[in-house]
Amino acid sequence: MPGPERKSPRLREYDYATAGAYFVTACLRDRACLLGSVEADEMRLSRLGRIVEHCWLEVPVHFLAVALDAFVVMPNHIHGILWLSRAGHAPPLHRVVGSFKSAASRAAQRRLWQRSFYDRVIRDDEERRALREYVEENPVRWAVDLESPASR
Repeated sequence: MPGPERKSPRLREYDYATAGAYFVTACLRDRACLLGSVEADEMRLSRLGRIVEHCWLEVPVHFLAVALDAFVVMPNHIHGILWLSRAGHAPPLHRVVGSFKSAASRAAQRRLWQRSFYDRVIRDDEERRALREYVEENPVRWAVDLESPASR
């Protein structure tokens, strides 16, 4: 007998290939802190963290209709803002993020990520500025971050 159906975190009627900005969060399996550590409010990347960072920075090489904005690797998750351009020619967001996660896992030679990811459609410049600030200040807030082992 199949288990309960997974609820999709995506907006039901939204076309995720629409040109615009998207905020993305992807977490490691079991929220394991493998990507580095926060020391003196700064992220210090591990070898795996550098692999993840490299794979993220390569996204626009593989998807010409995608541009990167603010991004941070945290000990057990990443936050980033992606821009999809060329409406009608951009890949859907789930394909971009899935490709990134697969590339990072292949390069690390291990399965890194939990299923799915969190996203938010960025609706205006004010929201983009606030999310950019959130991404950039994430290491400073690590001790109280819900993804931090200290806050569980």
